[in-house]
Amino acid sequence: MAVRQAAAWCYRGGSISAEPRINDRIRVPEVRLVGPSGEQVGIVPLAKALELAQEYDLDLVEVAATARPPVCKLMDYGKFKYESAMKAREARKNQAHTVIKEMKLRPKIDPHDYDTKKGHVVRFLKQGDKVKITIMFRGREQSRPELGFRLLQRLASDVEELGFIESNPKQDGRNMIMVLGPHKKKTEAMAEAREAQAARKAERQGYTPDAESADEVVEAPAEASSEAPAETPSEA
Repeated sequence: MAVRQAAAWCYRGGSISAEPRINDRIRVPEVRLVGPSGEQVGIVPLAKALELAQEYDLDLVEVAATARPPVCKLMDYGKFKYESAMKAREARKNQAHTVIKEMKLRPKIDPHDYDTKKGHVVRFLKQGDKVKITIMFRGREQSRPELGFRLLQRLASDVEELGFIESNPKQDGRNMIMVLGPHKKKTEAMAEAREAQAARKAERQGYTPDAESADEVVEAPAEASSEAPAETPSEA
């Protein structure tokens, strides 16, 4: 009955709070108290726990509501929420999502076009992404599947330092498909990209116009000394 009532309440637009109960919202006679530094205080009456929270100028936070009695800790709840939000944000930032890129080629591709397509594949693999290579056959090309197979083998050989054949070439209707997987994990590629970006930023910040003007000042005496011999014949 209680479950049905809760479900009906949520359906009407309510929501169940995921935040822990703090201070006066805690409604139990006693709690197992943990101090600000993580020390075990023991089981104390709720009134005593609230009194200690006021003395330390902290909040009493229920961290284990299902325990008997519930476990509460003395902490700065505002600071705790902020730090938790920052950790969650950093975790989302570093989360790696596997992406499958796709590159389409023709069996009789022009050498320049091949180099361009290969450059894209190299970039994708460096980023830690998988690449689906599709050879598209048209007309009479369908009777020459070996052309597509050789092209896929050539491409896999050209990028073998960055990726490997995860799925061997196979015919799919008018297309032939192969999947390349990166040697480098997505997280590693993201970390290297951030380091490279930080290095470029530091290099830009290290450059100042004063350095260029200082070089001009140093070179100025050299120009004056080169003109000095021109005046010596007039003394003769």
